[in-house]
Amino acid sequence: MTVRAAWLLPDGQTRADTRLAPLGAMAPTSELASRGGVIAGGDPLKATPVASMQVQIGTGRALVQGTDSQGAYPVAVTAPETLTVADGDAQYPRVDSIVLRVLDPLYDTSEQTDVAIEIIQGTPSATPTAPMLPPAALRLWEVTVPAGASAGTGGINWSTALADRRRYTAAYGGIIPRGWGLNFPGAYDGQYRDTGTGLERWSASANTWQIHPADTGWLDLPLPTGYQRFSANAYPFQIRKTGTQVHLRGRITRTAGPIPADGQPLPGLTLPAAYRPSQSPSSYVEVTFGCDVSSTYPIGVVRGEISGRGTISAAFQRPVSTWLAFGCSWWTD
Repeated sequence: MTVRAAWLLPDGQTRADTRLAPLGAMAPTSELASRGGVIAGGDPLKATPVASMQVQIGTGRALVQGTDSQGAYPVAVTAPETLTVADGDAQYPRVDSIVLRVLDPLYDTSEQTDVAIEIIQGTPSATPTAPMLPPAALRLWEVTVPAGASAGTGGINWSTALADRRRYTAAYGGIIPRGWGLNFPGAYDGQYRDTGTGLERWSASANTWQIHPADTGWLDLPLPTGYQRFSANAYPFQIRKTGTQVHLRGRITRTAGPIPADGQPLPGLTLPAAYRPSQSPSSYVEVTFGCDVSSTYPIGVVRGEISGRGTISAAFQRPVSTWLAFGCSWWTD
């Protein structure tokens, strides 16, 4: 057999079946059910066209979940499987699904005990959709079959017809890899998943996936009277918090006289409480700012301070500066 399932056959499960199939506690979806999906590693269960109406599914491992009481079936595909797509409808296109399917007569009406990769045909339509899946089936790929497609008419344009529908699963406590679709809930507080660009953590209290570490994104800080953005080409005055690290950027200019010298706080500018160093109100962090320091050397770098009270101060060589450029970071804890 090239498609093997552990804990399916009433007898005859080989030692090789047990070694190849993924075993152990997998990512849950409820008290008794596990998240069905492909086990990441290489390019598992990859679809490769081999003829005008044929596609080959490569090796890989997966977990196929039945009903909660039925449980999940660990499956291994140990050799490529070639499938033949049925000819297209004379009038309308359709969408077929390539699935990994388990048949278990104790829970279905198939009267068979088997596991296989197969094609479930969709319904021809002017606007076709993928077919509903039977129980204990894991969708891997979708194939759009044009009207009239056959080996004699040139078959399927595989470069546009194939759609990857593999979703992934992981062992309990592991990070679920990015796959097809992110519209699924977490199963427990603190579960992690990969979005393709970062990590998200499931918050049971908020009932949603949250970016991890928590990231506010860039937020505009209001400029009080007497300040303005340096120019349209300069970054706006913005702040961002990622976890416990804060980033400040932008260039501002003072319209009511020069920037205060000798470490005096910038009048009217106070950072929100969540972005301040939190050791104590009198604490501060040291950063550096860009500025204009004199008519001879118009651009310089000076020491700055962000206080626990949210004030911003800069120490200058001369009290002639009219603008500050921020590009600094600090920790709130």
